[in-house]
Amino acid sequence: MRVLIIEDHRRLATALADGLRREGMAVDLAYDGEGAFARVRVNQYDVVVLDRDLPAVHGDDVCRAIVQEHREMRVLMLTAASTIRDRVEGLGIGADDYLTKPFDFAELVARIRALARRAAPPLPPVLEHDNLTVDPGRRVAIRDGRRLTLTPKELGVLEYLLAAEGRVVSSEELLARVWDEAANPFTTTVKTTIGRLRAKLGDPPLIETVREGGYRI
Repeated sequence: MRVLIIEDHRRLATALADGLRREGMAVDLAYDGEGAFARVRVNQYDVVVLDRDLPAVHGDDVCRAIVQEHREMRVLMLTAASTIRDRVEGLGIGADDYLTKPFDFAELVARIRALARRAAPPLPPVLEHDNLTVDPGRRVAIRDGRRLTLTPKELGVLEYLLAAEGRVVSSEELLARVWDEAANPFTTTVKTTIGRLRAKLGDPPLIETVREGGYRI
């Protein structure tokens, strides 16, 4: 899952990004409307977490632009205003959900996951293949009754391949959907992660390499 946080308070934005990355999400940051527009033009996001009270370009205008030009992205609006009128206005301009500050981080995570499920074709809450089970919400992967110790990126790759339901997924697609914009597209990051994941999954092998195509389960 890839998330864009648009928040002008940099300390808060960084804290939120760090927390969401620990939850296995790929997170990019923008601190104003112009930065947000630059990122949504080149990256595909499942969820945009948008502070409504942005300077220069107001969050409402950012929301309208995203809704009009990138309808597949879901917008979660953050604001310090907590009146019903403010919530109605935020939802009225196209936001998919609304969360008032201060908020509990666990609730933010739950709402982002709920919106991400709406941004993609419906998937079961638990992904299964043969004797492998992955619960994205609990961040748990089990094979043949054995809980696997996976890093957030390894779990993210496994979840994405399972969700592809047998479709071949290229290295470029994995890099774009599981990593954030800080990832170097010219490294062997994906190949290395796949290698570690295969070792942890054990035998018989689950992840197939498709020559000049990518990977699939």
